[in-house]
Amino acid sequence: MTYSEMKKFLSMISDPVERLNAVMDFGTQMAPVPDSAVCSEIHGCASWVEICRDGNNFYGRADSALVRGIVAIITAMVDGKSPQQIKKMDLAGEFASLNINLGTGRLGGVNSMIRFLQNL
Repeated sequence: MTYSEMKKFLSMISDPVERLNAVMDFGTQMAPVPDSAVCSEIHGCASWVEICRDGNNFYGRADSALVRGIVAIITAMVDGKSPQQIKKMDLAGEFASLNINLGTGRLGGVNSMIRFLQNL
């Protein structure tokens, strides 16, 4: 699922609990990480998270259903983009526009993932 498809789907859901369920569903649809990908553990997340890169293709893994969904959204935002293109993106603003009701701990993890991607 592309980021624009995810964003459109979330925009049709008004119930905050249903939005979180949709995010978790995104995580179940992530493509497996290819053997050729280079993976980095993301520090600053409450859960274990890895973001992986194979060229300009991005993948991810996490040990929590909700965080896996968040990783799916963030990697979809940058998939196919070069590090230079990612640096120019407002990933935090774009993620905030999705109106996903996350706690402070989860938002800290989101910021850690974004910081990692913008420093490739």
